Amino acid sequence: MKLKPSLFIVYIFIWLVLAIHPSYRNDWALENILVFIALPIIIGSEKRFGFSNASAWMLFVFFVLHGIGAHYTYSEMPYFTPVTDFFGFERNHYDRLIHFLFGLLLFLPFYEWFSSFQKSHKLISTLTLLFLFSASGFYEVAEWLITQMTHPDLGTAFLGIQGDQWDAQKDMACGYLGALIAALLHTPFIRRSRRTLSNDLYQLTE
Repeated sequence: MKLKPSLFIVYIFIWLVLAIHPSYRNDWALENILVFIALPIIIGSEKRFGFSNASAWMLFVFFVLHGIGAHYTYSEMPYFTPVTDFFGFERNHYDRLIHFLFGLLLFLPFYEWFSSFQKSHKLISTLTLLFLFSASGFYEVAEWLITQMTHPDLGTAFLGIQGDQWDAQKDMACGYLGALIAALLHTPFIRRSRRTLSNDLYQLTE
């Protein structure tokens, strides 16, 4: 069995397990709106041009971690408590970690997606960064609107503010930081890959 179908099957199994008795069912349903929207797009993109195995792993890790956060709620993620205690944090920062990983792990998949209709590395990197920056801000607005329209009683339980009035801005900053780091790490990799490809083509034409 190929890697990507295997990861998809494992993810579906993990998702089903995490769907059993979440801490707050309504909160879990709201958190999974992201999955219900993103998964069909990912599957459609895979059929159209295919993600690399590296991108598949990054998508897998991000969505599994998101699923764990949705099961326990981000602000009450129990397995992050030792980190909170060790560093003496006043709040659970699991949500900030996921926002950071959103930028870090999803840069390559979206880079490959934009590469399907654009060839300029600089333009693709810029588009990917702008998209991730915009998505980070859009998510903060969307979760507020969705909560108000569907379950206003959830309030800060879904938003995960934990008493921090600058929570949304800090979440977005984490996403920006992750995307910038990914872009910096990704650029040398792209250049090496292109250099290797050029050398291979040159040898073939000798």
